[in-house]
Amino acid sequence: MPGRKREIRNPKQRTGFLRSLRFRLTLSYVLFFSVLLVAIGLLFQKTLQLGMDDDSRAALEEEWGAAKGYLHIENGKPIWIADPTDPEEAYIVERLRHVYMLADGNGKVLEHTQTFDSIGIDSPQEIGRILNLPVPEIHVRRDADGVPYMIKAGYVRGDRGRPYFFALGRSIQGNERTVENFRKNYFLLLPGMIFVAALLGWVLASRAIRPLNLVAATAQEITGSNLSLRISRRNANDELDNLIDSFNRMTGRLSESFDQIRQFSTDVSHELRTPLTAIRGQLEVALFTAEKPDQFRDAMVNALEDVEKLSSIVRALLLLSQAESGQLVLQKTRLDLGEVVTDVVDQFQIPADEKNVTLTATLEPGWVANADRTQVERMISNLLSNAVKYTPKGGKVHVSVGQDTEKGWIRLEVQDNGVGIPAENLPHIFDRFYRVRNAQTNYTQGLGLGLSFVAWIVSAHDGAIQVESKPGEGSRFIVRLPAAMAAPEVVPEPVVTSA
Repeated sequence: MPGRKREIRNPKQRTGFLRSLRFRLTLSYVLFFSVLLVAIGLLFQKTLQLGMDDDSRAALEEEWGAAKGYLHIENGKPIWIADPTDPEEAYIVERLRHVYMLADGNGKVLEHTQTFDSIGIDSPQEIGRILNLPVPEIHVRRDADGVPYMIKAGYVRGDRGRPYFFALGRSIQGNERTVENFRKNYFLLLPGMIFVAALLGWVLASRAIRPLNLVAATAQEITGSNLSLRISRRNANDELDNLIDSFNRMTGRLSESFDQIRQFSTDVSHELRTPLTAIRGQLEVALFTAEKPDQFRDAMVNALEDVEKLSSIVRALLLLSQAESGQLVLQKTRLDLGEVVTDVVDQFQIPADEKNVTLTATLEPGWVANADRTQVERMISNLLSNAVKYTPKGGKVHVSVGQDTEKGWIRLEVQDNGVGIPAENLPHIFDRFYRVRNAQTNYTQGLGLGLSFVAWIVSAHDGAIQVESKPGEGSRFIVRLPAAMAAPEVVPEPVVTSA
């Protein structure tokens, strides 16, 4: 409408922020890195904890060995042997005795430290269980304040080789504090790392979808009047370049379709205008100049002939439109092409004789195809009609049916020695309303739809058609159709008669 403005919005404005591809890509990056950073933190925490536990375990093993060297049990009493004049040795013994417990085989506690009392004295049943173990046992226990201790419990030999329960421990509170500090510091920094990952993801997503925005912007500029516009490739040979190539091919097909529609409209207007103009002219002449009934009758007869021509054009267009849109359903049966060609050739003998054109056929029997008889007859009729029409007097038209050079295919040829088709016209002869215009064909009437029908019929039967032609020497149309599989022979069952 006049005065009405057409608004073209930016593709970025059409999509809501939360539904935009950039936001969703960024969110994917953030979620991925968040899960990855949490997993890395937990893994480092577990690794740190295991490493420190291994160090504590190794230190406890050393202390256990040292304690067995300093501790002697005589007459059921523990004696720690150390040089009182050596402060370092005295300190070592005192440190070893900081967390320890000693009991006899009956579970009677011989000596224990206050710290071990806070941890919990082992019961006689537990002492008996430990004494029956082949190797000492290491476990973690907590005192009344929740301080963790790593305890190694086993047995030592006293006088006369009697086993005594011996438990030695060391605090691992420092390990827990170190792990806890790592956890707090890491997860305190985690939101900042996620924020940095979000910024990085936002930038990367922007760079990733920039070519898509360019494609969308270019697509907005393409209209029916500038379908020749193409998007430049990035030469990265990636998915986006494949998308750009597909888009360019699509616009190319659209451009061809628009050109065909425009050409079709022009051809239809021309083909319909000619008989309409003739009808109007004849009726006007009859209206203003005719005086006798014969003159009126002649005008009406001529007008009816043009009306019939107009009707033929409309019927042909309607049939071709139905065929190309899939509304025309093929009724395929096993069809002997030799028989069909024989019938059609018989129909064209009279027109060929009237024009003094020799029409012959070479037909190999037994070539059967799964085809629609009506459409195959129309295809052969259109090819023969053109051959006879464009072959001068004294010329020849020959039809043949036989085996193709490729196994499983049938070859149908229609050859004439008529006017021929120039090479520049060959790519267009199957287009609607296309007719070769030269001095030899200008006086030949036709709609320019026959070969369009032929091309559709061949395609609908999964076949192929090609043309060989030279001006002044004639044309040869070669149609290849897939042969039908031989019908299985029915073997009658033997009749069994009873005696």
